[in-house]
Amino acid sequence: MPTENALKARSNNSCELCTSPANLSVFPVPPTSDLSAQQSIYLCDICLGQVEGNAELDINHMRCLTDAMWNQEPAVQVMAYRMLHKLSAESWAQDALDMIYLEDAVKTWAEQGIAAAEREGPTRDSNGADLQDGDNVTLIKDLKVKGANFTAKQGTMVRGISLTDNPEHIEGKVNGTRIVLVASYLKKA
Repeated sequence: MPTENALKARSNNSCELCTSPANLSVFPVPPTSDLSAQQSIYLCDICLGQVEGNAELDINHMRCLTDAMWNQEPAVQVMAYRMLHKLSAESWAQDALDMIYLEDAVKTWAEQGIAAAEREGPTRDSNGADLQDGDNVTLIKDLKVKGANFTAKQGTMVRGISLTDNPEHIEGKVNGTRIVLVASYLKKA
């Protein structure tokens, strides 16, 4: 509990993004947090849901970021930057991103989290459609299958795919052989 006690003192027992005093919890700032107060922030349940992506973005609630981005704590600056980046389609958020100043190490930390989130994003086909386990896809080009001595022809249907840890790849059976395919060479059927 020393981290939580330090965050309570640092934040005056309020959310470090929106200043709400209700339902607060510690959030370790990814991608690598040592769970210390320097690498964690104190968030209300609404901001926590927004940050973790468990709730639909509440644009009006997130306007608090225009104040939070000026916080002196690097962890708070990092989270404000990342959330503003998520909301960059909004003109006010883009304006805030244009104004925010982060020291080089803090900006690197903020961008690492953005890159990690993009890598962990959904698996998409060549047209940008989200793919799910069990979907059927079609190859959009001929692919040589290394180690199996055959070429998977354009137009081949791959039924019941499985997603992998890498959002750029899926697994499926072609000619009775289970292989890994690059999602950008597929079209959802």
